Amino acid sequence: MSCKSLGAVAALVLFSLAGSVPASANDTIGIVTGPKTGTYFAFGKDIAQTAGKDSIEVDVKSSEGSIDNIKRINSSENAALGIVQSDVLGFLSRSKSPESIRMASNLRMIFPFYDEEVHVLARKDIKTFADLQGKKVAIGEEGSGNMLTSINLFSMMNINPAETKKMPPAQGVVAVLKGELDAAIFVGGKPVRLFKNLEDLTLPENQKYSTMLDQVHFLALDNAKMLEEYKPALITKADYNFVRDNVPTVAVQAVMVSYDFSQGNKKRCEKLSSLAKLLRRELPTLQQKGHPKWKEVNLDADTGVWKKDTCAWPESVKAEIDKTGLMKIIDKTKQ
Repeated sequence: MSCKSLGAVAALVLFSLAGSVPASANDTIGIVTGPKTGTYFAFGKDIAQTAGKDSIEVDVKSSEGSIDNIKRINSSENAALGIVQSDVLGFLSRSKSPESIRMASNLRMIFPFYDEEVHVLARKDIKTFADLQGKKVAIGEEGSGNMLTSINLFSMMNINPAETKKMPPAQGVVAVLKGELDAAIFVGGKPVRLFKNLEDLTLPENQKYSTMLDQVHFLALDNAKMLEEYKPALITKADYNFVRDNVPTVAVQAVMVSYDFSQGNKKRCEKLSSLAKLLRRELPTLQQKGHPKWKEVNLDADTGVWKKDTCAWPESVKAEIDKTGLMKIIDKTKQ
């Protein structure tokens, strides 16, 4: 698939988001997450349980992933919050569509959560990410964060795969092991269960399958252009026992975002402010009793181009504007 075709895919996804209106305010805050088996959904359930301590009702909704979440936050559905990958802004702005840029301008960051590493499992004759030119690559399911990151990286690096297969990650990995595809891209906080399961192929009772694992490896992702938008990371033998040498890669951040309710929706803004204060106060409890990934959360971590939500960060945002000037804030974060 050419970059032009990839652009068409992105445009089609974004077109389906056009013409939407922000979620309406009521006493319940909806949060769109991800599949019910994933970490985003688990975080949503932890947030809802914590919010209940202060009688804040949070309705946790499963979804197909980051792209689906953007659509639902920008729709009339009661989904004020969503958990998305941090590279969603690059995905939206790179489309060059005025509508996608408008949607990006509606999004605000409530809190950063944790890093998710990009895993590119490829056949060993594929030496670099650039070698995926003209190859067959599994990029995840429609609307998923995997698909978003894959399209973003291909567009960024001007790489044109011959085919981009939209399929569940497990099917993509199996297809690579069997030699039916050249590579599969998966985004997830390491160690990812999908790849930990491959360690079973090294067991004596699975010896007949061990040669399949010998034919694949993780590709290094360390191009300077990638690092302008993504964080550097490593995949190591401590993560997966079949990795021989450290593999540089890049990571996205899982971030909780909101529609910008700061203008004209005082009730919803106050509700988000209360929730943000509660989560900050209860973070130690979440790190002790919630999903294990809460232990990696730093609510004050750098989030790059993401604009902080003025409902959740009123004093912080005001202080930043006072210190640097409003125009500098606009210049730094404009799409």
